[in-house]
Amino acid sequence: MCCLSKEKIMRVTTDVDTLRSEIRDKSVRVIDVRREEDYKKNHIPTSVNLPLATLLSDDAPERVVKLVNNLGIDDETSVVVYDDTFGALASRVAWTLEYLGHSDVSLLELTYGQWNSLGLETDTKVPSITSKNHSIKLHPEIMATVDYLEKAKEKKDVILLDNRERLNFLEQHIPGAVNIPYRTLGTSEKILRSKEEMKRLLENRGIKPDAEIITYCGSVGTLSGLAYYALKSVNFPNVKLYVRSFKEWKNLNKPIDKQENAHYWDLSAE
Repeated sequence: MCCLSKEKIMRVTTDVDTLRSEIRDKSVRVIDVRREEDYKKNHIPTSVNLPLATLLSDDAPERVVKLVNNLGIDDETSVVVYDDTFGALASRVAWTLEYLGHSDVSLLELTYGQWNSLGLETDTKVPSITSKNHSIKLHPEIMATVDYLEKAKEKKDVILLDNRERLNFLEQHIPGAVNIPYRTLGTSEKILRSKEEMKRLLENRGIKPDAEIITYCGSVGTLSGLAYYALKSVNFPNVKLYVRSFKEWKNLNKPIDKQENAHYWDLSAE
């Protein structure tokens, strides 16, 4: 129960006004996960750059903690992550920090493009960073490996959630998976729906809060990372990310299902 109560007080998303206030107070480390060339053109003031590709080139905890240290982040640093692709890339970085043992990490509630469209302040300065020391306290309870998934998916209280596009799911998916396409998780204004709307979406798909839920997508856990935080936003306590996702499952020649005789309405996201 101790872990459950900790999960409930975690901030999943950070709103614009809160972030602007924390930037003024110098009480937050903002991470921009876009490409370096995009970051250098302009970015949210004081933000540091950690392109997702840099992280994914080797996401072993020992290497990740070095990246985190170089960004001036220790165990107590409040971190907010943003991207310009509906929150999926930011989610993968935030999840990695959480897996490393960093509890105070959240997603900016909107994308950088939306931040710009609101006329909010941007900067071109690359901040000077003092390196810090972050510990490694891994949280294996939020990650699913292929071996874990293979055993867990046969249990009645486990739900496997496929967050790829509907057509990709219909063509092939892990047996027993339920499809909630990533595009249904957010709105035109926010990377995630409101809590009420999210609960309704999940309820309509038969996703129950007392189940263990394992999310996956196509390859590296970005789309399913967004789903991970969508579930966390409504306080689902037992959520795991299958980081290597469908690409690994298929490459290992694991069983695959397809939707036979799919009709046009099967392409509907709702």
